[in-house]
Amino acid sequence: MSFTPKNILLCTLGASWAVIPEILGWLAPQVLDLYAHHPQRAALDALRAQHQLQAPDELWICTTQGEQTQASLTGLQTWWQLLGAPVPLRIWAAAGTDQLASQAECSHIRELILRATLLANEQVQGGQLVLSLAGGRKTMSADLQTAGGLFGAKAWLHVVSPEPSPPSLFARTADEKAEQPRLMAQALPADLALCITPLIAGTGTRNELLDITLDGQRVDSASFPLPLATPGQPLAWPLPAQGDALHRELMRRQTQSSQLMGNFLMQLAQTEHHDNWRSLYRLPPAQIEHLRRTPLTPAHTAWLTALPKADLHRHLGGCLGLAAQRDVAEHIWASIAKENRLERLADVSRLLSEDEWPWNWPQRLMAQTGYPGDPTRAILRAERCATLLRNASDEQLQRNLYSATEPRIALKTSAHGFAAFERPGELSGSALLGHPAALAPYAQAIVAQARAEGLAYLELRGSPQKYRPQDPAGFVRNLQTALANAGAQVQAGKPPNPGAPRIGFVWILDRRTPEMLQKAVLSAVDLKALAADFMLGLDVAGDEAQPISSELLAAFAPAFEACLPITIHAGEGEAASNIWQAAYHMHADRIGHGLTLADHPLLAARFRDRGICLELCPSSNREVVGFADPAYPKSATLARYPLRTFMHMGLPLTLCTDNPAISRTTLAAEYLAAARMTEGGLSLWEALALMRQAYVHAFLPSAERETLLKQVDAQVFALVSEFDQNAIFQ
Repeated sequence: MSFTPKNILLCTLGASWAVIPEILGWLAPQVLDLYAHHPQRAALDALRAQHQLQAPDELWICTTQGEQTQASLTGLQTWWQLLGAPVPLRIWAAAGTDQLASQAECSHIRELILRATLLANEQVQGGQLVLSLAGGRKTMSADLQTAGGLFGAKAWLHVVSPEPSPPSLFARTADEKAEQPRLMAQALPADLALCITPLIAGTGTRNELLDITLDGQRVDSASFPLPLATPGQPLAWPLPAQGDALHRELMRRQTQSSQLMGNFLMQLAQTEHHDNWRSLYRLPPAQIEHLRRTPLTPAHTAWLTALPKADLHRHLGGCLGLAAQRDVAEHIWASIAKENRLERLADVSRLLSEDEWPWNWPQRLMAQTGYPGDPTRAILRAERCATLLRNASDEQLQRNLYSATEPRIALKTSAHGFAAFERPGELSGSALLGHPAALAPYAQAIVAQARAEGLAYLELRGSPQKYRPQDPAGFVRNLQTALANAGAQVQAGKPPNPGAPRIGFVWILDRRTPEMLQKAVLSAVDLKALAADFMLGLDVAGDEAQPISSELLAAFAPAFEACLPITIHAGEGEAASNIWQAAYHMHADRIGHGLTLADHPLLAARFRDRGICLELCPSSNREVVGFADPAYPKSATLARYPLRTFMHMGLPLTLCTDNPAISRTTLAAEYLAAARMTEGGLSLWEALALMRQAYVHAFLPSAERETLLKQVDAQVFALVSEFDQNAIFQ
């Protein structure tokens, strides 16, 4: 819901109404240039500018119903009409009050002033509330000052005049009173203007105790209503049957102030499923409640992007978009010997000549023979892929990489199965990374992407045995160097430059090839000993329906002995029993996806108690398994995304991208997708808590993880505290 900020000047009125023009003339010279001839005009303007005070959009008056007040109101309204009624004038009178000579009358006007100030604070909606302490009886000014101290105000204004004041200003006689509205509706002569000195008596900040719901009671205009007076028509306001209820509630809160904040935080903790950033609990309760009540929407994209996030599940082979892939392809092309370029073009000429490629087109890029020293023919394949990337049209790539598998919903059950999901990545990852010229530009694109997405921490995962079968560990070391050269932080300690994302690597092993696992596991264990800051852990991927075999467990024995962190793809559409095997047989620290975990409540409880984190990837999960997403009408009949269920179960979880280029997403977009797909959506507060979970479950040594958590905590607090509130809380 959008709103327009409003500026309100709230005054009290007694026997002398002229103090209101005196305040308005200084606050809004464009409405009434009362001090045009004041000898200190420049100083008055400078004071107003210094405090950034703005002209009011409405003028509010609180007063009594006595005879003197009614005469004063007549003069005020005459003056207002002479000005042309430039803004709405709203007037409330405490019904039945006169000289405020009794406790009952004083309580009545105090309650009116408190409610008017409360209502005005809500009405300004990001604008300014300015209070005038001039005018009215001293008790009324004191009440207004108290209200401003509780509810907050941009400034408290006052005017001072010499004693005795000039007769024309004080208007003692009938003739002077009759002339006074005309006098105060124009610039005062210099001698009279000099007798008036506007000043700022102070400012007020809203008391955060008012933003706590106490015993079900909120302090807002809905709970303590005051009808909005019609402009130009004084509203007689009787004291409600419950008396000065707002005043009593304020006194109650002041009495219990020492306990309120502690109780608020305790109640907050009891209703939360995941701890949020520690610093956010220092925010005023109103801002915390606003974060909790405000739904996450696309309007918050810039805010989401700016927040320092962590992605625990991002595949190296599926992270670069087409523009970045083409840049890598150019580097590969530049490295191809000129005498071989025509041959590479001939290799892909048939595809380049066709608008629509056959489904098995990736097989055409495979080579039967390769270069000397390239037994796996990875270099020749990379050259063919690069040639296709740089020479195919945008339309060809769009049609054959993406459009061929649309709509991208529940692709696992489509005619081509999981291969349909992977199709957009056919010219990336292992298709390019087998070439030595690819690594540097690939790493540069990864770091640039991480910075653009606001990633402070990133765990890349990949299968180095596919990129460089003869030396997979060497590939990982080369990747570490390339990322460092591109500006990433790949070792523990202080980032080399501001904004450098901390990046580590998770080695993927394929459960479908147990005969190759042992060698790969041993290489990973050795690499962990040599490059512990970068080589973070292991991942097990492949056909989830395939049970964990004794051969697989035997191959992983060295990893278990070396205590390597392990994440396992499980429960991505398969039965919860697969997740059970991952947890109990493979000692998983995290689970990739785990979407069926809710089907096994006992196992879910075990995950919660042991702190085993789920890596959820909403867009990928919609594309592979199929979940309802309002952005994709054809998914409407599918099941709801289980995020809300998992949150209610208290499961450790976070949001990730999986393959951002394949799903055409970013981490910020994944939070928005989760908000769309989740029952009840996500609040800003919940999104922040999910972001923190990623850092809590990072595959880092505890000391580095805690340091990173503290650093990011401070950044999050600054962004949440200082970000333009009008941009966030709509």
